[in-house]
Amino acid sequence: MALCLGAVVGMSALADSIPGGFSRPPVWRIGVEVTPAYVPGTNVYLDGSNPRDKRIRRSLSGSVRTDLSFRGDTKEGVLYKGLYQGIGIGADSFFANDLLGTPVTAYVYQGAPFICLSGCLKLEYEWKFGAAFGWKHYDREVASSNAAVSTPVTAMMGLGVRLNYSLTEMCSLMLGIEGTHFSNGNTSWPNGGVNSIGVSLGVACRLGSGNGSVAANPALEREADRGRWLYDIVAFGAWRKRVVFVGSPSYPELCPGRFGVIGVQFTPLRRLNRWCAVGPGVEVQWDESAGIAPYWVEGSGGDDIKFKRPPFARQISAGLSAHAELTMPIFTVDAGLGYDVVCPAGNRRFYQMLALKTFFTRSVFLNVGYRLGNFKDPQNLMVGFGVRL
Repeated sequence: MALCLGAVVGMSALADSIPGGFSRPPVWRIGVEVTPAYVPGTNVYLDGSNPRDKRIRRSLSGSVRTDLSFRGDTKEGVLYKGLYQGIGIGADSFFANDLLGTPVTAYVYQGAPFICLSGCLKLEYEWKFGAAFGWKHYDREVASSNAAVSTPVTAMMGLGVRLNYSLTEMCSLMLGIEGTHFSNGNTSWPNGGVNSIGVSLGVACRLGSGNGSVAANPALEREADRGRWLYDIVAFGAWRKRVVFVGSPSYPELCPGRFGVIGVQFTPLRRLNRWCAVGPGVEVQWDESAGIAPYWVEGSGGDDIKFKRPPFARQISAGLSAHAELTMPIFTVDAGLGYDVVCPAGNRRFYQMLALKTFFTRSVFLNVGYRLGNFKDPQNLMVGFGVRL
């Protein structure tokens, strides 16, 4: 008995002696990536309703990237083998510069292997989140102008899986499939968006010295996988556009200007292991544009459309949701499905959320999220700060 107790105490002491991820210099890589892709015709502009009657069906993107990994002799390096995160800068061509422009992208990304096929070959996932600048965007004064992108800057989101093959100890070759979505988050209208799915080819080379390593540490891994409750509170805000159906028979009208959105989210999450957490959530938000259709001033329309101001209580939604999170160092990706118990007129009760949480400390994070209705109707961004208790 004493021998077993001594072994447990020894392993715990060894776990406590392993330094944290940033207490030692990380392992840096630099690389390039090229992605030829297919662009589906998800809106009429891409499908040929543009000044050139051109179907936009292909794109080519390229980027330069740099990322860091935690050394193998740190806690994060032991618990998250192969995890990497970094920043990239690139450009996207749709072979129609006069119609869409050639946007430049800046993004953060994170990935990790989830299947080791051999000593040199791994299957890994990677997500990207950032912004694309320089779109040839919508101009309401020009007939047949861009109905896919209505702002010069949009959000960019990407997700892919790929094979990573170690050519040498210093260099790796990557080949995978990747999907990308560009959208302005309903901050302007029209908001058709642009999507692509393609084949990515990249190469990355490690900079500097080796990775370091420590022996397997069961005590550290058991503690990291121990179930526990986490409590996230997020306050967020955004602005949005609103299209309403008014008159008899009803017809769509774009409301001029932008409308504010303010909300709060509370999510108690059960951490199942070091990678995954699940739990319920409650979202309450006030949308300045919600429920305004019944308050339309009859006879008004176009740029001069008018509405009476709805009561404050009729612009508040309150919903219950279920969440699943991918929990990694620095970044956490949260996906949620919800249903509004209290729902203003004209809103979709069934909603979906996707958010990236970037942790500045163990407890404080930046939340950048997006909310849809019925998997297709843009609602609003969810940009704010959160606290994890």
